[in-house]
Amino acid sequence: MIVWFVVLYLLVSVGIGLYAGTRVHNTKDFAVAGRSLPLPVVTATVFATWFGAETVLGISATFVKEGLHGVVADPFGSSLCLILAGLFFAGRLYRLNLLTIGDYYRLRYNRTVEVLCTLCIVASYLGWVSAQIKALGLVFNVVTDGTVSQPLGMVLGAAIVLTYTTFGGMFSVAILDFVQITVIMGGMLYIGSLISDLTGGVGVVLSHAATAGKLAFFPEAKLDAWLPFIGAWMTMMLGSIPQQDVFQRITSAKDERTAVRGSVLGGALYFLFAFVPMFLAYSATLVAPAMFDALLKQDSQLVLPTLVLQFTPVPAQIIFFGAVLSAIMSCSSATLLAPSVAFSENIVKGLVPRMSDRTFLRAMRTVLVCFTGLVLGFALNSEATIFKMVESAYKVTLVAAFIPLFAGLYWKRANSQGALSAIAAGLTTWVGLELLGPSPAVWPPQLVGFMMAGVGMVIGSLLPIGRGRCR
Repeated sequence: MIVWFVVLYLLVSVGIGLYAGTRVHNTKDFAVAGRSLPLPVVTATVFATWFGAETVLGISATFVKEGLHGVVADPFGSSLCLILAGLFFAGRLYRLNLLTIGDYYRLRYNRTVEVLCTLCIVASYLGWVSAQIKALGLVFNVVTDGTVSQPLGMVLGAAIVLTYTTFGGMFSVAILDFVQITVIMGGMLYIGSLISDLTGGVGVVLSHAATAGKLAFFPEAKLDAWLPFIGAWMTMMLGSIPQQDVFQRITSAKDERTAVRGSVLGGALYFLFAFVPMFLAYSATLVAPAMFDALLKQDSQLVLPTLVLQFTPVPAQIIFFGAVLSAIMSCSSATLLAPSVAFSENIVKGLVPRMSDRTFLRAMRTVLVCFTGLVLGFALNSEATIFKMVESAYKVTLVAAFIPLFAGLYWKRANSQGALSAIAAGLTTWVGLELLGPSPAVWPPQLVGFMMAGVGMVIGSLLPIGRGRCR
């Protein structure tokens, strides 16, 4: 029964995506939904930016093993990313009326900065989208009781998401996000009430978690504990701001006020609902301690799906897996579209500048198919957990893309020379420490790279020789 529901749900999703495709007439429709989305839809699609595989399966599993201290990057860093993006970046970027975040780097600096930052942004999506595809494979494997293997599930999931995203672009992403957010919220709250009854109530679970030290958020008062903590927090909080999917949601809004409010509301909503999967997963350790201790050693990502399959009625299972599929599909479609649009606009279009809009739209869809194939290959061959794949994805944008974006918006003396110095200093420091630094490192390589990028921006912009364009 669950399998048939999953099939029906996937068919409906594809149908909605194909319908959305009828509204795509040009590249602006495909990339930013014609800048026409109202506040409820913008809020829903911002929420769906983060509520995906890592939230339902990755964060919950990490919390059970490490407690709140282990999930500082997500949801704490990621939700703050969306709120900060709304408060300090959305208004300024919306007014520029751009198609991609890469366009900003060209407008503010030059073509070289545009290409370098775009390549870093596109590369950061490889781990993020692969985590969503990996989660789809896991869900298909669980709901079919092993009939569909995880690798086959990844292939099927990637093909389904690719189909409706290719046709509908940002319109299909936005419409499906709005539909799916209802399923996610309703489903998670309903499952939470059922599991709460099994454990004796929310208070019992929280008390047990507190006694076990799982609710301790801040690390010990030691430098080697605080620096990795800050590094993980900043990677998601700041490294995720110069991202095309965040930018698309901002610029898809019908006006500047909607862009700002939608980003802040979506981030706050995400922070609240991210705790529901954590509550569910930890409840599993109270319901059947021996069984779930074994799962934690085998694959902690199976804790939550197994809890639902073993201890809830079939209707609840259908609702849960519907919510999980909603979360993963809404997130994966958006994160497939974003780097494909960025690469097409800021790399391909620069190489072939005289393309017609129709040809350019075809190029965007072609890049989307190619990127999906690359992501699928990475997902099939990666052994990293979903949470780690997401957590590591934004190190490159933290060290290379954030400082040029922030300085360009808030420092008038920032120029092309400073931006190139920031990118070079950030990337070389980060890569050098990752390859040659001590392991484990007291200073996280991405944190050092971020600081060096800031130094590079200041020195490069103030040097009189070779000073670049400044606006």
